[in-house]
Amino acid sequence: MRIKRILSVLLFCFLLLDLLGCEAFTRKFTRKSKKSDAAVEMVLVPEEYKGPQMTKEELYRQYYLYWSSWQDELINAFIQKSSLKKKADCAQEALKNLVNLKMMLVADAQKNLDLEITKLSDLLDDIKSDAYGVNDSRNLQMLERIKASIHRGFIYPKIRNYLK
Repeated sequence: MRIKRILSVLLFCFLLLDLLGCEAFTRKFTRKSKKSDAAVEMVLVPEEYKGPQMTKEELYRQYYLYWSSWQDELINAFIQKSSLKKKADCAQEALKNLVNLKMMLVADAQKNLDLEITKLSDLLDDIKSDAYGVNDSRNLQMLERIKASIHRGFIYPKIRNYLK
């Protein structure tokens, strides 16, 4: 009888605990996922950084400096007998910066710069077609003439009145 009573008390306690539950107890022993439940959605919105606004004088001087640097790099590539790819890349960058210079000038000055742009463009075609460097000395002389011509005619103090 005594055993029945102990068993019935234990059964009663077990049922009571089962009905009441122990959430903290079950929470303590349940496995938690290591990843966060909500997936973080990446939103990629392209933003264009607009730096400080430059005056037309500063912009012209910057493009002129870029052109001059690329022209010097191209001349050095010919002197050092660099690869065809390096020569072509330097010529393309110099041409790109000359075109940027042209966009900043009024129509009359653009016509004068167009002559130099066409010379450099033709020279770029010659460079690309001359895989073995047969015409390197002629191309080097032409590059130096173009550089001298642009330095003479398109340096900022001479062109400042022709900016848009």
